[in-house]
Order: sequence, then structure tokens, then C-alpha cells
Amino acid sequence: MADQDEEWVYDEASGEWRPASEVAQEQAVEVRDAAGNLLSDGDSVVLVKDLKVKGAGQTLKQGTVIRSIRLTDTPEEIDCRHDTIKGLVLRTEFVRKR
Repeated sequence: MADQDEEWVYDEASGEWRPASEVAQEQAVEVRDAAGNLLSDGDSVVLVKDLKVKGAGQTLKQGTVIRSIRLTDTPEEIDCRHDTIKGLVLRTEFVRKR
């Protein structure tokens, strides 16, 4: 029998009430780098090619280390900070886990 204190969520796709823990596990998205390694919040990554940064007027060189990334809702993008660029969003196809 299900625990009475468990939180339930209505799943519109199936039209059923389901435990919140089940729905959260299904919504978890895997974010992978250019080499196929699994990324998570707080990881450090290295750029695999030179990237021109729009709006900043500079280029980040291949091999640049980006520390403390944050995952976004989009699995193809990560949010990060660089010493000279605030609010930098990189595509995962251009980074490799360090």
C-alpha cells in the first residue's frame, strides 16, 4: 500500500495521478559533453575549439578552462562564468569534461 504522506502529481500525458518521486526521475535529463561524458552542476570543462563570444568582442581559445558550470533546462546548453565574461552560456558540443 502506498505511503499516505507521499506527494502526488497529475501526469497530463497519461491522465493519472502518480507519485512525485516517479515524475521527477523521468524528468531528469542527462547532459553530455562533446566526448559523451556525463556533466553535472559544479563540474569544470575545457573548450575543444576557439569560440567567438557574441557581444563581448573577444574569443575564448581552445583549452580554456571553465569552472563551476550550472546545467540549464536545455540539455544542449550550460550556464557558466568566465573571469572576463559574465552570464556566459555555452553549447555542450564545444566543451569536454576536465
